Amino acid sequence: MNRLFWKGKKVLVTGCTGFKGSWLSLWLQSLESHVVGYSLLPHTEPSLFELANVENGMVYIPGDVRDLEHIKSVMEKYQPEIVIHMAAQALVHSSYLDPVETYSTNIMGTVNILEAVRHSNSVRVVVSITSDKCYENKEWLWGYRENERMGGHDPYSSSKGCAELVVSAYRTSYFSIEKYAQHGIAVGSARAGNVIGGGDWSKDRLVPDILNAFMKDQPVIIRNPSSTRPWQFVMTPLSGYLILAEQLWSRGPGFAESWNFGPNDDDVKPVSWIVEYMSNLWGDGACFEIDSVVHPHEDNLLKLDCSKAKSLLKWTPKLTLATTLEWIVEWYQAYRQNKNIRQFTESQIKIYESY
Repeated sequence: MNRLFWKGKKVLVTGCTGFKGSWLSLWLQSLESHVVGYSLLPHTEPSLFELANVENGMVYIPGDVRDLEHIKSVMEKYQPEIVIHMAAQALVHSSYLDPVETYSTNIMGTVNILEAVRHSNSVRVVVSITSDKCYENKEWLWGYRENERMGGHDPYSSSKGCAELVVSAYRTSYFSIEKYAQHGIAVGSARAGNVIGGGDWSKDRLVPDILNAFMKDQPVIIRNPSSTRPWQFVMTPLSGYLILAEQLWSRGPGFAESWNFGPNDDDVKPVSWIVEYMSNLWGDGACFEIDSVVHPHEDNLLKLDCSKAKSLLKWTPKLTLATTLEWIVEWYQAYRQNKNIRQFTESQIKIYESY
């Protein structure tokens, strides 16, 4: 990633109050970008956005991506050059409880962002973030490539597959390669999943559930110990998004495609491995139990083939899963010790950049 590229760039980040959005906003601030965040208020208590005072150093606009006219007005006022669209209903379990919110946010939210971009006179690059769960999961042992079929068993997963189709349709209809000289907008999509790191407080997500139990000296209740996922440190896919944005800016439609960002195959591990490793790191009698309650369906095996990003973007995961889990435990220990969370998070960003 080219730090100098980002200095002074006007970047609109949707979903800036979320876990990934907060990390990205802090990173862009350290790169001296002019960051405008558009998002609902933080949906967890506590939240990284508030703990790290992420709003200090950017413009934050409370808003809903389902509000097209508001989004248009924000783009008109702040004239972003790069849009990184991360706002979403991001939890499988929540999608079962409220499928309408999930579909309206993840599908129409994406439509609205692209529609606002279509009427913008400032945007040159869009990176739309979906999920590794956008694929029709056949429980293959090998990773899914970008040209695999979209699908999704649950509302969340299928909404992300639909969002990818929306991006593809807008790209071919309004931001085509053939007419790039006229519109000057390059749109890429990024697929990543099971992103973990300090500051995630979402419910029904493995690492937050583990750390919440540890901090309360309670056993962790595990739903699906054999579920295998491509776990990755939060900055791993974020670095991919930024590198992709750089290439979309400099090389335009040649990179206006979909891209996978995930860990190396060695770091695709079952839930049981994660819990055992983190229990050992935490110590103090940390333990877990298997939940006997029957829960809604979740895919058992999922991983991505990231050969395309590694080859063409020269992107690569920097941290092993073991190191990632160590960093996470250190982050939550810092939180328990009332350390300055913004400084601690920024220190992990700097160390990551030095790898």
